[in-house]
Amino acid sequence: MSDLLAARSQMAVSLAFHIIFACIGIAMPVLMVLAERRWQRTGDAAYLELAKRWAKGTAILFAVGAVSGTVLSFELGLLWPRFMQVAGAIIGMPFSLEGFAFFTEAIFLGIYLYGWERVPPRMHLLAGVLVAVSGAASGVFVVIANAWMNTPTGFTIEAGSFTHIDPIAAMRNPAAFPQTLHMILAAYAATGFAVAGIHAFLLLRNRTSTFHKAALSLGLLVGAPAAVLQPFAGDIAARYVARRQPVKLAAMESLYETRAGAPLRFGPGIVIPRALSLLAFHDPNAVVKGLDVVSRDEWPNVALVHTSFDVMVAFGTYIALVGLWAGFLALRRRDLTTRRRFLWAVVIAGPCGFICTEAGWMVTELGRQPWIIYGVLKTADAVTPMPGLIVPFLTITLVYCALAVIVGRLLYGQIVKSPA
Repeated sequence: MSDLLAARSQMAVSLAFHIIFACIGIAMPVLMVLAERRWQRTGDAAYLELAKRWAKGTAILFAVGAVSGTVLSFELGLLWPRFMQVAGAIIGMPFSLEGFAFFTEAIFLGIYLYGWERVPPRMHLLAGVLVAVSGAASGVFVVIANAWMNTPTGFTIEAGSFTHIDPIAAMRNPAAFPQTLHMILAAYAATGFAVAGIHAFLLLRNRTSTFHKAALSLGLLVGAPAAVLQPFAGDIAARYVARRQPVKLAAMESLYETRAGAPLRFGPGIVIPRALSLLAFHDPNAVVKGLDVVSRDEWPNVALVHTSFDVMVAFGTYIALVGLWAGFLALRRRDLTTRRRFLWAVVIAGPCGFICTEAGWMVTELGRQPWIIYGVLKTADAVTPMPGLIVPFLTITLVYCALAVIVGRLLYGQIVKSPA
């Protein structure tokens, strides 16, 4: 393994773990606030139990996410010093704002955890709302930094150096809105369906548990709308990619030659004529750039990008359909907890959101290669010259695997296990 591949692999493992903690950290506070609000309105003890358990789960994931996020920040400086030298003055603004959001979340999470029966109910609920808002804001600022790497703006290059830096213009880059919208909806959809899937499975074993019924309803309340809205957010993101990163779109769709009326390819042998042109530009006869617009050494890994994109679309479509099914049953006032087929569909959907999230980030990062800053700085030119990067890569991987086991055991006790 080359040092470049080891550095990229270490970042990939770190991001793959951190994105799970981050997604749950964004969406879990919303679940705990909804549970507390339901308890305040109905007096049902099951919702109070859920609010307290989900608050403890949020605290666990907040702590773990803080650790994994700190590791990532060190990796940016140690593995990619040239990148930080070039981009530090620009992406410093969103990362600083993320720090403020992080500390705001920590403060109000502390109030929420230790404020039961110590602060007025409305203020306690407000603390939970601020945890949810600051958690989402933290995710938004980090994604904005990544969006800048895809569509760098807010600077000029003079004699090989960045000058006339405008951090606000950099944060308002063209990819900022599509990526943040897509990511926040993904966090809500993935976490909501994960919660719903766990409790749907437990309901199949114990149909009378009011605890699991309450958890299922709240999980679907958060996950289903986000999953249904996600294809529209995906359409916005795809159209921005078509305009700003045509090579990434070509890799996503395995389009090797520029052509008008480009077809959409999905899975093994499924081709829909003119569909790619229609989706990318809302014109079935539009010209879509292929991989032939750049030299071969600037191609991303087409097979991995295309496969990751297909996985994201397939699993995302499934959870969106399950979300529509849930909405249809809810509108007709049917009891979702008594429908065995629906419960099994939710169980299957449980891990799908996180699979989509991982696949989507593979598309984002692999599709940008060989650039770390698109069109400005190549990944190979940004990596540290220090040899032996395979050692920290293997070490970090083992640490994260151990951390995953510990977090899983803690969450099982706090979230999954039924109360007596």
